[in-house]
Amino acid sequence: MAGKKRFKKLLPAALIIVLTFAGVGLMHVFNVFDNLEYKAYDFRVKLFADSYKPSDDIMVILLDQNSIDWANEERGWGWPWPRKAYADLLDYMNQGGAKSTAFDILFSEPSIYRSANQDEIIDMAIQRMEDLRLTFVRPETETAGPPPRGEAPAPNETQRRTFESYIQAMTALRSLSDRADDEAFARASQNYGKAVQTVFFSTQTGNSAVWPGDLQKPLFSPIGFESIISNYSLMNQGAVKAQFPIPELTETAGALGNVTNTEDPDGINRRARLFINFDGKAVPGLSAASLLVSGQDTDIRYNKEKRQLEWGEYVIPIDSAGRSILRFRGSINRYMPYSAADILKSAEALAQGNEPLYHPDEFKDKYVFFGFYAPGLFDICSTPLESVYPGMGVHITMLDNLLNKDFIRETHPWVEWCALFGIILLTVLLVLFCEKLTLSVGGTLIIAGSLVGGALIAYNSFCLWFPLVLPLSGMLASFITCNIYNYATEGSQKKYIKGAFGQYLSPVVIEQIIEDPSNLELGGKSLDMTAIFTDIQKFSSISEALQKVYGKDGPKELVNLLNLYLTQMSNIALENQGTIDKFEGDAIIAFFGAPVPTEQHAAQACRTALQMKKSEKEITGRIMDQGGRFYPVLKDLIEEKIIRPERPLYTRIGINSGEMVVGNMGTPSKMNYTIMGNAVNLAARLEGVNKQYDTGGILLSEYTRDKINDEFILRSLSRVRVVGISTPVRLYELLDFQKDASPALLEAVRAWEAALGAYEGRDFSGALAGFEALCRANSDDLTARLYRGRCEGYLKTPPSDAEWDNGVDNLVSK
Repeated sequence: MAGKKRFKKLLPAALIIVLTFAGVGLMHVFNVFDNLEYKAYDFRVKLFADSYKPSDDIMVILLDQNSIDWANEERGWGWPWPRKAYADLLDYMNQGGAKSTAFDILFSEPSIYRSANQDEIIDMAIQRMEDLRLTFVRPETETAGPPPRGEAPAPNETQRRTFESYIQAMTALRSLSDRADDEAFARASQNYGKAVQTVFFSTQTGNSAVWPGDLQKPLFSPIGFESIISNYSLMNQGAVKAQFPIPELTETAGALGNVTNTEDPDGINRRARLFINFDGKAVPGLSAASLLVSGQDTDIRYNKEKRQLEWGEYVIPIDSAGRSILRFRGSINRYMPYSAADILKSAEALAQGNEPLYHPDEFKDKYVFFGFYAPGLFDICSTPLESVYPGMGVHITMLDNLLNKDFIRETHPWVEWCALFGIILLTVLLVLFCEKLTLSVGGTLIIAGSLVGGALIAYNSFCLWFPLVLPLSGMLASFITCNIYNYATEGSQKKYIKGAFGQYLSPVVIEQIIEDPSNLELGGKSLDMTAIFTDIQKFSSISEALQKVYGKDGPKELVNLLNLYLTQMSNIALENQGTIDKFEGDAIIAFFGAPVPTEQHAAQACRTALQMKKSEKEITGRIMDQGGRFYPVLKDLIEEKIIRPERPLYTRIGINSGEMVVGNMGTPSKMNYTIMGNAVNLAARLEGVNKQYDTGGILLSEYTRDKINDEFILRSLSRVRVVGISTPVRLYELLDFQKDASPALLEAVRAWEAALGAYEGRDFSGALAGFEALCRANSDDLTARLYRGRCEGYLKTPPSDAEWDNGVDNLVSK
């Protein structure tokens, strides 16, 4: 009987294997798992980073806050420092015999210290002018006229002294135009011969579209790069220009190093190119330039079979885009950085015959990096280690990986596909043909643990990035699919579905799933849906106030308030056939259009939002009851002007529609049916954008606007670029249902659209009149007040075309 039962499962097993492999594989092809895989990889980087020893051949000098304070107090230097300071530093590295010194600083403008001795020159010029004054003015009375008889020098002596003072003053003033400060830096660079200056490539800035023909600096000579050389060009980002250092430093630098880098799609720097192709020149990165200036050969070869670069003794694996995956070694502080002030003190002490803090011999045969590290000065980027990481650290890591020969390699694509198929096969066989649930679950967990352990070992011991999310997704999808099949064939499908989805799907949707289980598509699929994000303004302040007023009973009162709010709001979403994704504190995340697809998902979300705002007024009435437990807390917050009296409980809502990946993740007994994708991220951003436009609380995108009918009253807002999403999107404020709208509201919307049209047409005078009228008609319209202020500002100072950017608002905060 058991054997016959197993035989009947062979065809379903084969179908599940094929369909799961095809479905998950297709999602992989369309990069659905990329962000998750990035996070899984970053976990490996963080886990092992501190276990790798940084190279002893790399030294770092940082111009930190302590150096700035010391220079201000001891040397009288403001900011920026005179270039003579960097000259002294280079001389010290030259004296010590450092192999190279790379500046992660772009000296693109002449020094503001036109002469290194400008303060002394100014003082001397003033003194000479004072001598001239004293020649014609009596010191005792400061009265002009000839001095008393016997006190004035002979006329010829007076003329001589006057002429000498004039010549000295003019000579001093002329010397202020000297470029002595830059020349000192250039002279030190020339004498050293191993200074690496920065060149920056950008589509936004730059002073040259070509590489100067007479600029003879070490460049790579690529061999065999014909098939991939386009990967090293930045032209796909637009017209690229180079920003060079000032001529004195460009000419005397031992090499120029590129600091332009590209991020992964999620904005994280995990990789770097050894060089980029600009104007037909293979310009090395800052790390590679440090090796070139120390004598490394310029010939570099591409080995297509092994997908790696071969540069002398160095072997550099690359990805399909020509980038190398970096092995990070933790914080930049692990390189035991020196303070710039200490190096300058050491140079001064050694020149005076005293014992220096650090002897120049410490830098012998070292690769030195110099950069800013004071707050607000250094460039930052995001890496797997930290979201705020010094940009110089990426170049240091690149050189470290070169010296230690331990770049990370990607697995070959066929390995990924084989692993995916093998994991799906094992999971299906285990779940479908194992009679005991505990064995199938336990076996699946062992498979998952083996995958995770194998990926960690591959990274740590073999410098290999083995994909983790793809096989785990295949395992999860096949596990869920097999269990659904098991429950269906055993007559428990209805019970299973109700138990799994009852807490976050409406009863209507559950019944539809029971009637047609194919709507589930467990494991993830892409659907046209609408997401809604809500959040209570100043809820953290309300939470803290409850704790303060009620002490140990504060958490209980907080839960009571949350339960009151979340119950009522989530019921509204469920009544409109929405799905509750999750609760995050006071926030609700819900979506419409899955698991049962519907073309009405955008309208359902908008109805939910308006009903939530109406329900908010009811909840506010209850919590502001003077006899209630919440009233004293809210009253104090209102008096402290933390929350507004007209809206003590205020919900911000963001709505967006589009293609979203929806899937059921977890186990049969504990699952999370959730959504992901750029369209979801935009909905989350719009919730916060309400605050920046001071709306009535509901913002939706143009994508949602295009999917709803005339059931709702909307008004247009500006097009914006939100954080993390570069494409401008038109915003709309959802005001009311059409059937409930008053004539005054309809007229206000018509007036608003006219004023906004004038504003976007740069008719700020006409727009100001329109917004002013709206403010007079409704003093609570804070959005109109915002645009009125903009118009007033633009009338005073009209924006340039670049500043106006076709009326698009670039939002810098979430």
